Amino acid sequence: MAKIVIALGGNALGNTPYEQLELVRETAKPIVDLIEQGNEVVIAHGNGPQVGMINLGMATAAEAKAIKSDMPFPECGAMSQGYIGYHLQNAIGNELAARKIKKEIATVVTQVLVDENDPAFSHPTKPVGAFYDKETAEKIAKEKGYTMVEDAGRGYRQVVPSPKPIDVIEKGAVEALIKDGYIVVTVGGGGIPVVRKGGILVGTPAVIDKDFASEKLAELIDADLLIILTAVEKVAINYNKPNVMWLSKMSVEEALKYADEGQFAPGSMLPKVQACVQFAKSKPGRKALITSLDKALQAMKGQTGTVVTG
Repeated sequence: MAKIVIALGGNALGNTPYEQLELVRETAKPIVDLIEQGNEVVIAHGNGPQVGMINLGMATAAEAKAIKSDMPFPECGAMSQGYIGYHLQNAIGNELAARKIKKEIATVVTQVLVDENDPAFSHPTKPVGAFYDKETAEKIAKEKGYTMVEDAGRGYRQVVPSPKPIDVIEKGAVEALIKDGYIVVTVGGGGIPVVRKGGILVGTPAVIDKDFASEKLAELIDADLLIILTAVEKVAINYNKPNVMWLSKMSVEEALKYADEGQFAPGSMLPKVQACVQFAKSKPGRKALITSLDKALQAMKGQTGTVVTG
């Protein structure tokens, strides 16, 4: 039995609440496979499309005078944690019941501490929300003061700061739930970013990368394994080239070497590899795994995926 933190990629969730509710029914199956094997499972997830939609929807409603004000970004993050958590609780709970496994699942609305002096606050990079054409993006930027950038040829999106996580405020609650046998959904969307000001915690408009937040949580709760689930079965070097090589394992040193060579795309595979490296080197015996959602159980058995070890 192992204590596992699973970081779900965007492919495990949908782009709309209706699509997501359907999709998480399939997402639940490989997660419950791991639970059925006797593992303690903690689930993290992204929220880029969801938090952006909530933010935009509230802003649009406020402009139309349908509500009294728009919604600050940290509160949008909290709302996304709630509704994504509900969908995961529902789907995983139903899958557990179908297999007659008596386990309960809970979502923790989670604050994650960041440094207000993190250089990320001066350089917003994290895309959130909907795609726009150039003209609309420029109009939004002018009206709202958002930073809008072109995103991989798909259109223009808002970008927000993406500071590094320092601590998970509710880690004690997460540990207590695990100890009592719960499956826990936490650090949703990388957590609600908060900074310390005058001895109190204050929400700040940002999105923490869910892979880094998952790694920090895995360290703090002394997990045995960090699993980052994404769209591909293994990590590759020379990706999309004739000499592509799919990797079954990487040492920390090899992963850092490949990263220095520019083998991993920023904003895509790079943060996943960086998070795995950080976890693998954080304590002897810890390892991290990158694979696709549908191959999670096989990867746990060493049959596929890319393992990163210290």
